[in-house]
Amino acid sequence: MNIRKIAAAALLLAAATTTAQGQELSRVKELIAEMQAEVQRLEAQQRDGRTDSTTPGSGTAAQGEINGEVKGEGSSDIFPSEVTEASAISQMSAQKPTPVTSGCEVHELEPIDTLPSANEAVKIILYNDNTWRYVRDKEAVKDSEIYTRYWDTTAVLPYREIPLSAFPASMAIEVVDSLHAYHYPYKGSIHPRGKFGPRRRRPHRGVDLPLKTGDPIYATFNGRVRISQYNHGGYGNLVVIRHDNGLETYYGHLSERMVTPGQWVEAGQIIGKGGSTGRSTGPHLHFETRYYGQTFDPERLIDFQTGNLRRETIVLKRSYFDIHSNAAQDFEEEIAAEDDAKKEAAKPAAVYHRVKSGDTLGAIARRYHTTVSKLCQLNRIRSTSTLRIGQQIRIR
Repeated sequence: MNIRKIAAAALLLAAATTTAQGQELSRVKELIAEMQAEVQRLEAQQRDGRTDSTTPGSGTAAQGEINGEVKGEGSSDIFPSEVTEASAISQMSAQKPTPVTSGCEVHELEPIDTLPSANEAVKIILYNDNTWRYVRDKEAVKDSEIYTRYWDTTAVLPYREIPLSAFPASMAIEVVDSLHAYHYPYKGSIHPRGKFGPRRRRPHRGVDLPLKTGDPIYATFNGRVRISQYNHGGYGNLVVIRHDNGLETYYGHLSERMVTPGQWVEAGQIIGKGGSTGRSTGPHLHFETRYYGQTFDPERLIDFQTGNLRRETIVLKRSYFDIHSNAAQDFEEEIAAEDDAKKEAAKPAAVYHRVKSGDTLGAIARRYHTTVSKLCQLNRIRSTSTLRIGQQIRIR
């Protein structure tokens, strides 16, 4: 059965279900037209030999993007390729961050049907409010080694055997793919004494977000719950979620946990309620971001005031795992990189002259309204140097 037949059957079912629930017929028709347009687009892609699935308003979700990269058995093989070129790092740092706004809260929606897309790892879900969205097919990623290697549902730190020296000096980490599956864990101001870094002679490896007991806490990205238990080491009620890219997010001091180990969760799903359990002086969320066990400042990823994800891809440096390395320093580096890029772009393009028979430095200087000394400085030659026919002389 082709995509059109599958989609048509599902749309009819969705229409019947929603009308049976008393939904407005006009909105159902709009949904059907919307989905038919999407099916036509997918069919056109297949005819063109393309199998990508593009999310409205976002980029392309390639198969490799969705499934994630699975590395070999060695601990050093689990990391992405090291970004070693200084120019590549500078270019990534100088790129203007593209914020990703927080998505909807999935607990408010009830899926009523599922459609396939041109990408086997992506499904189209129809919801009871007559909307639809792309979601990952959990079956396509659940066997990924990211969810089997170093998997421990009781140990808070399962990566102890991987030394810091095994990490590349810098790594480009795709925080979200083109589906933009993201939701803030909790939106608000970080407590002045709850930032990432040393605190009272102890390392504080996350950020503290004051809240009211019972406030909902959301899964930040799609992933699988690794830990949901009471932790006697200070976290209190703790939930840890592992994500496809090697990141883990920690949610501590919860008053209630609403997920279980091994459970698959989507960004925006309520995983617990805020509280003050464990070593806590008042209701707040202790939120950590870890990459294969190594903590880094969550503010590098999330603007907690707006709730936006700061960027889709981050260059994660090994130096960021130092407890003294915070996001404020990173932002200063980005500003400096942007300034350098602007200065470089403002420089005039280099101009060259190809030496012809009879050319001299003096004649070239007069022709381009410059001086022999400047030509010598630019080309690292002397005023007495012999020019060769065909030689390139930089003018400016």
